[in-house]
Amino acid sequence: MTDTAHPRPTSPGSALPGPARPVDTRRLPGERLEVPADRPLALDSGGILAPYTIAYRTYGTLNAARSNAVLVCHALTGDQYVVEDHPVTGRPGWWKRLVGPGLPVDTDRYFVICANIIGGCMGSSGPPETNPATGQPWNLDFPVITIADMVRAQTVLLDHLGIARLFCVIGGSMGAMQVLEWASRYPERVFAAVPIAGAARHSAQNIAYHEVGRQAIMADPDWRQGAYLQHGTKPTAGLAVARMAAHITYLSEAALTRKFGRRLQDRESVTYGFEADFQVESYLRHQGITFVDRFDANSYLYITRAMDYFDLAAEHGGVLANAFRDTPVRYCVISFSSDWLFPTAESREVVQALNAAAADVSFVEIVTDKGHDSFLLEEPEFFRTLNGFLNGAAALAGLDLPAGSAA
Repeated sequence: MTDTAHPRPTSPGSALPGPARPVDTRRLPGERLEVPADRPLALDSGGILAPYTIAYRTYGTLNAARSNAVLVCHALTGDQYVVEDHPVTGRPGWWKRLVGPGLPVDTDRYFVICANIIGGCMGSSGPPETNPATGQPWNLDFPVITIADMVRAQTVLLDHLGIARLFCVIGGSMGAMQVLEWASRYPERVFAAVPIAGAARHSAQNIAYHEVGRQAIMADPDWRQGAYLQHGTKPTAGLAVARMAAHITYLSEAALTRKFGRRLQDRESVTYGFEADFQVESYLRHQGITFVDRFDANSYLYITRAMDYFDLAAEHGGVLANAFRDTPVRYCVISFSSDWLFPTAESREVVQALNAAAADVSFVEIVTDKGHDSFLLEEPEFFRTLNGFLNGAAALAGLDLPAGSAA
């Protein structure tokens, strides 16, 4: 996900900042579900998580029939702060363009839920949180988690909220993986699903990029074998480099060229050294600096690993269509033409599998040169597509009347 602030000049030293203070997630605004130890979360790894916490936010009002709930699944570096300003960075919510009164995901009409995934670092149980068995941060003792584990925890949250079936589950990038997992594993609990800029499995190229990021973190001497919180350090240099490498994949060549080209940063000529001569270098360093202020390095390791393990076809005998057999879910699959991280071809594979399963599916490729992060940016055709699909699905679900209050 893109931090949308304008780049600022940086030097190599400021691009690799010193230790940052961990976020005290107990003081974050929003709701928290504390799941007791006698209700363990069974994990794909064979382990369990108990007790555990799910931090979440809700927007809008749940109607009397509890039928207007929309679950928003966030991307790798996203979190539950969809609409309001982020409590750590102060920046606008990551989907403020899309979620709110009168917007495609209309909070005057829908009850919107977004939970920080388990393994994350904004209040849900994850590597930087306290291991109840030791009183110390989990670090690498946190169990390896999968996309299915994230979704399994979300079902517990919905049970807590008294929501038997979602009107819609929607998300981009890693959020799209969660959407597909939801609709495949729990079709009886999903009326409509919108996977955006995603895929049914993580490609070899994407796994390779993730590995570069993980190695950058683990090569940082301040990583301390994952125990940096106890040592009072933080692998900010490694995490910043991981972020910079990943950020390149979120953009397109056209977007980078339009925004930066080969323009120099605050100078008339190159330095014949390793300063940030080019604006694009300064921009990437800015992305790295701002990221380490709000994200945890071990969480980055765990979440990227969860994405790497995602392969929906493998879970169904190697046949993706089997994941959607007899599905009652209505799908809208959306891709972006310049997304080379999750290219349109991978969305078409999902659509073809849905067609093979005789599912109710529509597919739209949005033509844009903004790259993977288009789902976070101003894309009118994307907004119209989503608005049209949700309106149609809402009519089918009987959600034409304004929501009444029951929550």
